[in-house]
Amino acid sequence: MSRSLFQRRWRRFRANKRAFRSFVLFWILFAVSLLSPVLANDKPLVLLYRGTFFFPMMETLTDDRLDGNLPTVADYTDNYTKWQIHKYGGMVMPPVPWHYDTVDYDADTPFPAPPSFRHLLGTDDQGRDILARLMYGLRLSLLFGLALTACSALIGILVGAVQGYFGGKTDLVIGRILEIWSSLPQLFILIIVSSLIAPGFLTLLVVLLLFSWTSLTGVVRAEFLKTRNLEYVKAAKILGVSDWNIMRRHILPNALVATITYIPFMLSGAVVALSALDFLGLGLPPGTPSLGELIRQGKENLQAPWIGVTVFVTLTLILSLLLFIGEGVRDAFDPHAEEKK
Repeated sequence: MSRSLFQRRWRRFRANKRAFRSFVLFWILFAVSLLSPVLANDKPLVLLYRGTFFFPMMETLTDDRLDGNLPTVADYTDNYTKWQIHKYGGMVMPPVPWHYDTVDYDADTPFPAPPSFRHLLGTDDQGRDILARLMYGLRLSLLFGLALTACSALIGILVGAVQGYFGGKTDLVIGRILEIWSSLPQLFILIIVSSLIAPGFLTLLVVLLLFSWTSLTGVVRAEFLKTRNLEYVKAAKILGVSDWNIMRRHILPNALVATITYIPFMLSGAVVALSALDFLGLGLPPGTPSLGELIRQGKENLQAPWIGVTVFVTLTLILSLLLFIGEGVRDAFDPHAEEKK
């Protein structure tokens, strides 16, 4: 892809105000979620005690180092510990002074507690701050979605390229394998896997990757089938250029134009897949902050509508942004866009 062509497509994408604003807002939310350990934590950012500065997020302070009686990890939510720190120094807490697994034992209302100045989005049925769990859950979901999308695209493009470029028996065999593979019951396989081993981030990534990579093979195969018989590809073969270099340098850039428009939609599908598995109890281990776990909390606590509303608005916002971005990318990479104007 030439630089001038990329610039024209980027200008077309920026001209789509809804898509470009969604693109900017999505990356802002992603950046905020990546900073969750700094923005939402029950440990101070900076602590000054008896003239010495400490950074509890990077070092572990025990209670006896703060003139306590026990050699256990200091609890900065404890009233006595806070009183001791402010007596001999001070501390700067994050904007959300709760970790995703911190239980508020000093709450005045039963759990789940409604939104208040102490907990801006309320607490769940175990007394954990919903805003903190939402930030950590969003980070986990987006990182999982990006990893799954990147790995799926890499494998799908590679298989589709081989299938379309060589054609013939190679195309026939891979096509039949894909038909059989796509017909396997993904949910049942996930149930079997979760019963055999404890599901985790990498386990779910591998299992979902086994099925998600097939979504791009058809598009890439069609582009390679269309392009492999063009004159410049035949000329490269006559000049002795290897098949790998022809695929990588001459055909792949054209195939990427068709496949890159699918990336935002694949990312939204990955986020939904992880949320659905967590909601069904087939996803990440219990206690892990995730959007699906918050959905289940909302279903099980209908008397606390703020839980369901919070996660519904968050998922709707993320999926809408990805949808608008995908539409903008599709229009920007449309080869007939300039002709339409």
